[in-house]
Amino acid sequence: MRRAKPERREILPDIRYNSLNLQIVIQHVLKRGKKSTAVGLVYDAMDLIKERTEKNPLEVFDAALKNVSPAMEVRPRRVGGATYQVPMEVSADRRTTLAIRWILSSARERSGKSFPDKLASELIDASNETGASIRKRDETHKMAEANRAFSHYRI
Repeated sequence: MRRAKPERREILPDIRYNSLNLQIVIQHVLKRGKKSTAVGLVYDAMDLIKERTEKNPLEVFDAALKNVSPAMEVRPRRVGGATYQVPMEVSADRRTTLAIRWILSSARERSGKSFPDKLASELIDASNETGASIRKRDETHKMAEANRAFSHYRI
């Protein structure tokens, strides 16, 4: 176990929309250090959202994040010889991290032409309460609800 918690790095908001969450998405899309490519992909997806919905793409993005963010999750807790799945509330930072991770993974799994197209479609679906990332959130909530009997084992 580590002695001290590592200090959190400060993340600056993105250039175009001045959004902290969008910058976090860009950093999650990043592969092999190619940040300019990641920025281009995310901004292309935002442009596609603007074309398809005729709304502010940042509002669609924020709605998608809010809809996908889980309120509860299960964490394993070892008691005696048994391991229980204990439902716990999710902190705000972890909520956004999980939401971004689920949106990006379901966008990558989608069938489509390009990544910006897939990401835009997933964000639009998530803002409309449909899509694979919403299904993932619902599964997490069902799991927490099913294991409510073990909630007295909270960590």
